[in-house]
Amino acid sequence: MLVKKIYKPLLLLTLVFQGCNDFEDLNTNPNEPTSVSSGVLFSSAIRSSAQTQANESFLLGNNIAQLSAKTIRAEVDFYGWNAFPTVWEGFYESLTDVQQVIDISIETGDTATQGAAIIYKSWIYSVLTNAYGDIPYSEAMKGLEANFTPAYDSQEAIYADLLSSLEQAVGMLSNGGSVSGDLLYDGDTQKWVRFANSLRLRLLMYQSGKQDVSAAFASIVNSGNIINSNDNQAAVTFLNSFPNQFPTIPLKQGDFDAVAISKAAVTVMEDLKDPRLSRYARPDNEDFDAPVFTGVENGVGGQTGSRLGLAYFNYPGQITADQMGINYAEGLIMTYAEVCFLVAEGIAKGWVSGDIATEYKKGIQASHDYYQVNYAPYGWNSFEDYYDNSGVAFAETEDIWKQKWLSLYFSGLEPYFELRRWYNEVNGWDGLSFVSAPIGTNLNNYELPSRFLYPGQEQSLNNANYQEASSRYAGGNTINGKMWILQ
Repeated sequence: MLVKKIYKPLLLLTLVFQGCNDFEDLNTNPNEPTSVSSGVLFSSAIRSSAQTQANESFLLGNNIAQLSAKTIRAEVDFYGWNAFPTVWEGFYESLTDVQQVIDISIETGDTATQGAAIIYKSWIYSVLTNAYGDIPYSEAMKGLEANFTPAYDSQEAIYADLLSSLEQAVGMLSNGGSVSGDLLYDGDTQKWVRFANSLRLRLLMYQSGKQDVSAAFASIVNSGNIINSNDNQAAVTFLNSFPNQFPTIPLKQGDFDAVAISKAAVTVMEDLKDPRLSRYARPDNEDFDAPVFTGVENGVGGQTGSRLGLAYFNYPGQITADQMGINYAEGLIMTYAEVCFLVAEGIAKGWVSGDIATEYKKGIQASHDYYQVNYAPYGWNSFEDYYDNSGVAFAETEDIWKQKWLSLYFSGLEPYFELRRWYNEVNGWDGLSFVSAPIGTNLNNYELPSRFLYPGQEQSLNNANYQEASSRYAGGNTINGKMWILQ
């Protein structure tokens, strides 16, 4: 685990202090601060985790879920998965700062910042447990207490604590206040409450295969205190200059072109004449009034297809997002569209009263509005025209899944997590109409992997706990091990 960043300096300091009692006097810089504010740490944590989230959207989440496809280095599409250490390292790195924010906020009595940091911590841990299953949790981030080999908590226990922590944080934010260093909501505690409650809905939906969550889900929805517009969705806005740009913007052209829009996404959107296609991908002919697209098959490799959209990269000499009046990509953590689809599915499952079609339609419109779509090139006069006449109108539960899948583009690993949930619910590819088993090379018998591998550094730095956690999966630390929510 990344707590090694804490214990190595501590070991060095211990050895030095034993040999030189005057170390502190000789090595103190009077012009260098000895402490960092919670605001600075929180800003750093939000920025770094949003960068990890966006990177993993590009490299993993979109590709595994068949929203995009690899054109080269296609091991992700082939299911030839090794450990993806950037996920583990990136998110645990951010957690070190978030935990310090919580500790400082407790010391200073800053309840608002403490509550927001608990919510953010819960989101990061939810990504980690959904990716790996059982992970270091209750003993993690305790390097200063000399615990450098944390045990792995069960996913069941982690889910229970995450849901409890989010509810606790909502109560802490009920008195208002301002959140220090808040790059997500600019200090607005009410928006943090909406995010926390919406995240609870997401976790309850994943948990629903194991436990009856209907009462808790209905209570949150009926409170009305959830994300209810694109203005209060959880998204981090990046700056226009390095190093705080959206992570794909500074890439070399060849690295960016290693990913293209998928055939699955192009097929669905062209069938519906969905104008988001001109936002998700760049037309082959560079003509946004009469766009032409080519999708890449997942699991093939070596193909070329339509490049990803203007919001994600600037090609020399070609039109940019600025020139089209399109916003550059944000670090999407949880969108209003996703919340609408969660509520729609909750209604469909009988957990909460309401009209499925209404929530479903709101989810599609929220996504269209967010991506600033242009209806005219696709033959539509407005969103209402599109909804009524494209064939997208609600007919069955899978429609919710399909539209949610499209809306989760560049939402970190969430597209994969959701595809995995649906795949598990319908017992394989045959129950899904909008994606299919990758063709061509496949190293996992064409079965969708269930989890990421624990990174190799855990085997060397935390071996006893790594071995114990791995033994909980049939076959050990494999990509087909079933985590609790999938059992």
